[in-house]
Amino acid sequence: MIEVRDATLEDVPAILDLHARVAAEGKWIGTEAPIDAERYGKVFVHTIEDDQSHFLVAVDDGIVVGNLGLHPTVTGVIGIGMSVDSNHRGQGVGTALMNAAIDWARGRNDVHKLELEVWPHNAAGLALYRKTGFEFEGRRPRQYRRNNGELWDSIAMGLVLDRHSPGSPHVDA
Repeated sequence: MIEVRDATLEDVPAILDLHARVAAEGKWIGTEAPIDAERYGKVFVHTIEDDQSHFLVAVDDGIVVGNLGLHPTVTGVIGIGMSVDSNHRGQGVGTALMNAAIDWARGRNDVHKLELEVWPHNAAGLALYRKTGFEFEGRRPRQYRRNNGELWDSIAMGLVLDRHSPGSPHVDA
């Protein structure tokens, strides 16, 4: 049974291990192998300890099989990054993490939107994000240079949480 909970500092080694394994696959996340474990360890610790950020883990029988970080990007907007162990994909781990992330964001008065980027070839990720309410916001052509020199596009997606505050009064040009 998958349990989603807040990450703790004790989870950081397992989160680092999962991040390294998914990065080594070379096609699901922006990070590529080999990862800088010291740098990412600090990032994960900061996310866990920071009041404006949040970190979730999905645990199966005591083992971290997925994680999701929520990080402020601009005022009121939180970016999402997620990894799921290859042996646990397609089993609801991503859905459970996304639902918990959305619940966390909806419980805050200072968050009006969630955003993420996904590779265009990640059909399962795109389907998951659409299923949880995210909408296509645009394609970013040749946005990220990979270690091998390739330039990969990304898809920007967002989930607006505040539909009650007024929008811009200005007409599009």
